Amino acid sequence: MAERAQVPGEGQSMSREAFRAWVMEQPKGRYERIDGIVVRMASEMRSHARIKFRVARLLEDAVLAAGLPCEVYPDGVTVQSGDSDFEPDALMRCGPPLVGDGIDVPDPMIIVEVLSRSTGGIDNGKKLIAYFGIPTVRHYLIFQPDRPQVIHHRRMDDGDGILTRILPGGEIPLDPPGIALSIEAVYAP
Repeated sequence: MAERAQVPGEGQSMSREAFRAWVMEQPKGRYERIDGIVVRMASEMRSHARIKFRVARLLEDAVLAAGLPCEVYPDGVTVQSGDSDFEPDALMRCGPPLVGDGIDVPDPMIIVEVLSRSTGGIDNGKKLIAYFGIPTVRHYLIFQPDRPQVIHHRRMDDGDGILTRILPGGEIPLDPPGIALSIEAVYAP
């Protein structure tokens, strides 16, 4: 297997402002800033891309059907927490539409990650802690790319803790905002 070339800036410490300017100049590739260090995201497998697309589409369909004032974003936007800028596979926020052309979503309600071999530890560790450090986050969904299984982390209604369930099928209730996501629809052939 050929070793990939490192992009100038990758692996370096950058401020949030420098990272955002730098990432906008990159001709290709996806990057996150984890604890201030620029990290290149691995290329995706088809199963990964399929799952994240379906989740974003199903969330958007649910928002439209319920008439909710929410927006669903695919990957490409960032969520900042502490000294990190993460690029989730999909996310949803509710409220008035964001104005302008920034790259961050400051108030996500639902964050979605699809596991990959290289990021599983970060998705289940650093990102779990970081995402729930954002007061608006109510749900963090982690999808397996190769089999129907979702880890659903939900902030408790009283805000004092997180409930975690591992679901192989059925519907994932997402309240708030009052929608559900079918695991079977996500993993349909």
